[in-house]
Order: sequence, then C-alpha cells, then structure tokens
Amino acid sequence: MPGCNRRSFVGLCAAMLVAPVVLRAAEPIRLGLTPVFLDNDAEVIARLKAALGQGTGRPIELVQRRTYQEVTGLLLEGGADAAWLCGYPYLQHEQALALLGVPVWRGQPLYRSYLITGTDDPAAALADLRGGSHAFSDPDSNSGWLVTASDLARMGERPETFFTRTLFTYGHRNVVRAVAGGLMRSGSVDGYVWEALAAVEPGLTARTRVIARSEPLGFPPFVTRRASADSEAASLLRQALLTLADTAEGRAALDLLQLDGVIAGEGALFDGIRARMRDVQGV
Repeated sequence: MPGCNRRSFVGLCAAMLVAPVVLRAAEPIRLGLTPVFLDNDAEVIARLKAALGQGTGRPIELVQRRTYQEVTGLLLEGGADAAWLCGYPYLQHEQALALLGVPVWRGQPLYRSYLITGTDDPAAALADLRGGSHAFSDPDSNSGWLVTASDLARMGERPETFFTRTLFTYGHRNVVRAVAGGLMRSGSVDGYVWEALAAVEPGLTARTRVIARSEPLGFPPFVTRRASADSEAASLLRQALLTLADTAEGRAALDLLQLDGVIAGEGALFDGIRARMRDVQGV
C-alpha cells in the first residue's frame, strides 16, 4: 500500500470495524400514525418527529396509514416499531401489544366520546337521532364508533338499522366537518379532538352542538409489539415519550397537541372500553 504506514493501516481497519455499528445506531425508529386521530397537520407532525428524535437520539420515521386497521396490521407485521393507536384496536390485539405510554390531557390520561349534531337540530339525546344520517370516524375507533355502537346495543339497537345512512370519514375533524356542513345529521367524535378544534378552529365547532358525552375512557395510547417491548427501539421511544415534558422540543410538541405529557399507564385505564366491547359483542 504505497504511502501507507502501519499506523494508518491499523486506523483504517479500526474504522472499518466501527462503521457497521455507527450505521446500526442510525437506523430510524418507525412510528405508525393514522389521520383518524392526529390528522395531517404538518407542523404538529414535524414537531412530534423532532421531539422524539431528540429524545431517542435516533432518526424518527413517521409511517402514516389511512385507517386504524392498516396501522395496526403494519405494527403487528413488523413494518413499524411502535404506533399511536386508539384504545379499541389496542384491546383487540392486547395479547400481542404492550403499552409504551398514555398521553395526559387536562390532567388525566382520559378522554370522552362526544355525540354531536348541527346547532339547529332539536335532538337532545341519542334516541332522538333515530332515522337520521350519522358520521363515524373509523370502525376501529373507540370514540368514533364503539361508544355509539355500544350505547345503541344497550338500547337493543344496531347502527346499521337505527340510522338510515352512516358514513366513515377516517378522521375526527372530518366528522365535525360533515356535521357542521349539513352533510350528516349527527356524528361520533373524539372529545379531545373536538375541544382541540374549538381552540384552533372555533368557527367550525361553533356549527355543531354536543348533545352527549361518554364516561372518561383511556386516552389513545402509544404501543409496541409485546415480543419487542424490551428492544432498544422500544426502550428509547418509551423513555422519550415519558420525558417529553422535560425538554423544550418536547414541550413545543405537547403544546401543539394540547397535551400535558405522557405517563406509563396501565391496562386498567381501558376497562371502560373493554366493557363497551363486550356490550357490542353481545348484540
């Protein structure tokens, strides 16, 4: 090797040995998302990606799919390291999934489902909506489908026969838009999303009226595959989520999301959703 002494040769060999380790360390952590819950707000997504990247020390790849079914399948098949899911699909696959963290909203890791109508609609409760059209967000959404379906089950009814027409919008904001615009008479929506929209798009929510609120239920959690819950990627992401409120980048993301932080959480948070699943299955 012309012009190469023993010291430089040893250095080159050491660099070659180290290089694969560096490449592995730079592999992105893939987080699955769906616009059903988060929507496609570019600033929110960018802030979340930056905060989690800073917290993990790894690049974050946000993998978006249209439905909860698609993002859940992606996670279960190994196409993502973790996902921000609804409590309903989490419980549907509880044996295969593990919690990484549960967001805290207004001081608690809980939220409600809202039943909404147009401001001029005379309905005062779910029973008054019989025969009308209704917007759901996603068939695997707790607040955007399961709560209303289980309320109807308790009345001995089913959505497909109680309402004359139903529509899945695949986005809670789209449910609000459908009702506000008069496309659908009523809708089932995530109360957190409705309240967040009331802060940033008050003209939109002002054209709707909340006629019923569910009991507090476990907030949509961050989850990973149970088999890889102790992996480096899952461990780094868990730590980054639980310490989001401790960094400027994390606080900026939380502020945009109108959240207080993220806690470890436990399965009992989702007992209310479990009960509603049983109600629907019993019909």
